[in-house]
Amino acid sequence: MELQVANGGSVAVSDDVFARDFNEGLVHQAVVAYMAAGRAGTKAQKTRSDVSGGGAKPFRQKGTGRARAGSIRSPLWRTGGKSFAARPRSFEQKLNKKMYRAAMRSIFSELARQDRLVVVNGFDVADAKTKVMVARLKDYGSNDVLLVSDVDDVNVLLAARNIPYCEVATVASLNPVSLVGHEKVVVTVAAIEKIQEWLA
Repeated sequence: MELQVANGGSVAVSDDVFARDFNEGLVHQAVVAYMAAGRAGTKAQKTRSDVSGGGAKPFRQKGTGRARAGSIRSPLWRTGGKSFAARPRSFEQKLNKKMYRAAMRSIFSELARQDRLVVVNGFDVADAKTKVMVARLKDYGSNDVLLVSDVDDVNVLLAARNIPYCEVATVASLNPVSLVGHEKVVVTVAAIEKIQEWLA
């Protein structure tokens, strides 16, 4: 299989990576797992055993006319503990490497089928200027773009950081949420080779 390069020419790619059937269930699982792993899970509340005080019975059992009470730290009281208190937890979902790579191959194949994958020789951003990057995005046909290179390019990062819906990533930092969430994915030829090495 060959992908057309926007600047002219083409690049040969593996059918195993860029011509797979779309597995919607697996892609959904990968996206949910990635987003769940980003959750902090640090919420914490106190139960009645964690709240200080409440060792003594607040008033006698009978004769006061009030409802019986054994502790001022009961969840029924204003200063009491929480009935079902939240605890620090991990939202991480297990996803095997084999499944994750299969999901990424499925995403790349679907991007290629929908003509949302644009291959370029380079981004040609000599100066870290936003207006230069805006002109490049017009050539790609959309402002909602994920720019993927093989290595970190400071000029590209600085030129794109003030543009809404434009994200810059390397092959090492690629994730299913970014790939699915953008209208166009612009990848350099060098990055395509690295992607193939990773997913082949």
